[in-house]
Amino acid sequence: MKLTDFDFDLPEALIATRPAVPRSSARLLVAERDSLHDGVVTDLVDWLRPGDLLVLNDTRVIPARLFGTRQRRSAQGDTTARIEVTLLEPRADGAWSALIKPLKKVKMGEVIRFSDALSATLVGTDAGQGHLMFNLRGEDFDAALAEAGAMPLPPYIAAKRAADERDKTDYQTIWARNAGAVAAPTASLHFDDALMAALRARGVEMTYVTLHVGAGTFLPVKVDDVTTHKMHAEWGQVSAEAARDIAAAKARGARVIPVGTTALRLIETMARDGGIAPWEGDTDIFIYPGFTFRVTDGLMTNFHLPRSTLMMLVSALMGQETIRRIYAHAVAQQYRFFSYGDASLLLPAGEQTKSTS
Repeated sequence: MKLTDFDFDLPEALIATRPAVPRSSARLLVAERDSLHDGVVTDLVDWLRPGDLLVLNDTRVIPARLFGTRQRRSAQGDTTARIEVTLLEPRADGAWSALIKPLKKVKMGEVIRFSDALSATLVGTDAGQGHLMFNLRGEDFDAALAEAGAMPLPPYIAAKRAADERDKTDYQTIWARNAGAVAAPTASLHFDDALMAALRARGVEMTYVTLHVGAGTFLPVKVDDVTTHKMHAEWGQVSAEAARDIAAAKARGARVIPVGTTALRLIETMARDGGIAPWEGDTDIFIYPGFTFRVTDGLMTNFHLPRSTLMMLVSALMGQETIRRIYAHAVAQQYRFFSYGDASLLLPAGEQTKSTS
C-alpha cells in the first residue's frame, strides 16, 4: 500500500482560510456507498435517524501559539531576539513540550518573556522540541495564556494569515470544555446552537468523549509503504457515561456516528479488544484500508490533505475507489477543504437514509 495511493490534485483556491457564517451553512457532501448528495450541514436533520448517536469530542483548544523575546547580556551589551513558540503538551515534571523557533538560539536556563505576566525558562530539549517551565500555574497560567497566546491555526492557514480575535471563537467548538488540544476537532466546528436543537428535536442522541488533538495531526507521512508509518500519540478518555451511551446505541441497533476523525480514533481504540468500556490513555491507533471497525457506523468529517493519515482513515471506512470518487466530486463541485472548509457525511452501509417527510 503506497503513499501515492492517497494522493489527489487539489487547487490552492479550494483551501479555506475562514469558516462559513453561520457555521451550519457550510456545504455537506453526503456519501453513501453508491451515491453522492450535495447539500448543506443543516441537512443533517434529514440524514440522521431518531436514535442515532453522535459522538462528539469536547476537547478545548488552548491559545498555544506564543510570540516572545529573549534577552541576553554580553560584553557588547544587551541583545533581544524574537522567539516563536507553539505549546504541544504538558509534561509530568510541570514543564511544557513546545516547538521553539529558533530553538538553537535559546540557551538552557534562558528566559523567554511573552507578556508582563507570562514568561518561561528553557529547562530541556528532546527530539527537536524544547521543554519550557512557566512562571505561573493553574488558573493564573490559563488567564495569562489566554491574554498572550493566539489560536494555533493549521500550517496551511498560518502561512497565509496570522490568527486573530475571530479565530478564538471560530477555531473552537460550541461544546469545548476540557482544555488541552493544540488543534481543533474541525468537523465539530460546523455545529451551532440552532442545529443542535434541531437534531435533538429529531431524536438524535449525543455523547461526549475527549481527545486532545496534538500538532502531530499535521505531520506528513514520509514513508512510501504507509503500513510502516508510526502515528503520533494523543491523550484521550471515554468516560463511563459515554461508554454506556455507545453500548446502549449498539444494543438497540442504532448507528454510532462520530463527528470527526479524532472521536472515531478514540472509540475504535476503546473497542480494540472487542468490548465497549471506559477507557483512558494515549492512543496512537493508525487506521488505513484493511482496518476492522468495531463501533463506527458512519462519520462526519471535513475534506483532508492529500497523502495524509486522515485520507487513509476515510479510505478504510469507505473504500479507496469510493473515496477517490468522493474527492473528485468535491473538487469538481468546488467544496472548501481542510479545517475551515466544508463537511462530508460518510455512510459506508449504503442504506437509503434521508427522510422524505
